[in-house]
Amino acid sequence: MYTLKTEQSFDSAHFLYGYEGKCRNIHGHRWRVIIEIYDENLCQEGQKRGMIVDFGDLKRDLKGLCDYLDHAFIIESGSLKKATLDALMSENFRIIEFDFRPTAENLAKYIYDKMTEKGYKVKSTQVYETPNNCASYGV
Repeated sequence: MYTLKTEQSFDSAHFLYGYEGKCRNIHGHRWRVIIEIYDENLCQEGQKRGMIVDFGDLKRDLKGLCDYLDHAFIIESGSLKKATLDALMSENFRIIEFDFRPTAENLAKYIYDKMTEKGYKVKSTQVYETPNNCASYGV
């Protein structure tokens, strides 16, 4: 099996709604994302002959996803009072609401799913929320 890996990063803030500990408070991370894709076969013809995919395409697609998350406040839907959310939005803060708790584990699955939707055979995604703490999702 052939594999390719690439990585990107993004900065965002989050908090863990309903969590008893420091992470219940708003805090930020420099999230590091590593994706590994695979295939049993390489392209046999054309410009991509001898490749799974063009690294440029893989890097562009992962970067686009990370750029979407960059410098946003990522929250779980329903985790803030309406008045709080309205006040943040009135100040033009960039808020991304998910239907899941924005943990490293859930972000790893989210990125896996999004890259799979783009047609990649994703083996795994790894999301580091600190240099030493990583969550993975994959086959």
